[in-house]
Amino acid sequence: MNVLLELKDITKSFGNRLVLQNVSLSVGEREIVTLIGPNGAGKSTLMKIALGLTAPDAGLVLRKKGLVVGYMPQKLSIDDTLPLQVEDFLMLRPGVSTREVDEILEVVRLTHFRKSPVQMLSGGEMQRLLMGRALLGSPKLLVLDEPVQGIDITGQEEIYRLIKQTREERGCSVLMISHDLHMVMSSTDRVVCLNQHICCQGAPESVRDNPDYHALFTGGAENIAMYTHQHDHHHDAQGNIIPGSHDEGCDHD
Repeated sequence: MNVLLELKDITKSFGNRLVLQNVSLSVGEREIVTLIGPNGAGKSTLMKIALGLTAPDAGLVLRKKGLVVGYMPQKLSIDDTLPLQVEDFLMLRPGVSTREVDEILEVVRLTHFRKSPVQMLSGGEMQRLLMGRALLGSPKLLVLDEPVQGIDITGQEEIYRLIKQTREERGCSVLMISHDLHMVMSSTDRVVCLNQHICCQGAPESVRDNPDYHALFTGGAENIAMYTHQHDHHHDAQGNIIPGSHDEGCDHD
């Protein structure tokens, strides 16, 4: 596999607090890798190290020469009094052309919001706008920090659709953070379960069945059932199932 990003034996502390210890992972071409773990596991710190925003205390960060990276933050607060339209927000990125903005607005299905103030967007629409900005410049690696945090199920489905579409149509790799393995089961190739160190990693199904994953998220409780939730239907803007968009509803294991 053509590796775009590789982290080797990353260790990081803040004062006396160890955040990451000997963490190694890689992201290959056209691969979707998801970091999961509880609060304080070191996910955001590892992502900042991958982006070059924070230096590790030890270890190596290797990026393919000329790698273009697009970053989508978990959320972005914009002052309500700032007169900023959707197209203007995208044009703030240096070197962006009107043609690129037109294309990206179509990709993230926000063309009809072009002249709308960004403050008027819903949570899901704002996340799609942030993803659109990350796609400007034709990145080969997208880094997404909890892209569906705080949005409803319809918005989550749309973001995951965009992630898969980005990989399929643009050949883009993805490294993202998520709190919920079950939501990303069908949208990722590899899961890395982090808690200062790598507890387990592999295909989503193998991580779901791994005792280390169960111990991390349930404290070893045997009476907590783990499940997968796969949608074979779509929802409208109110969250209702669209008639004819599924055969037998949701599968639960």
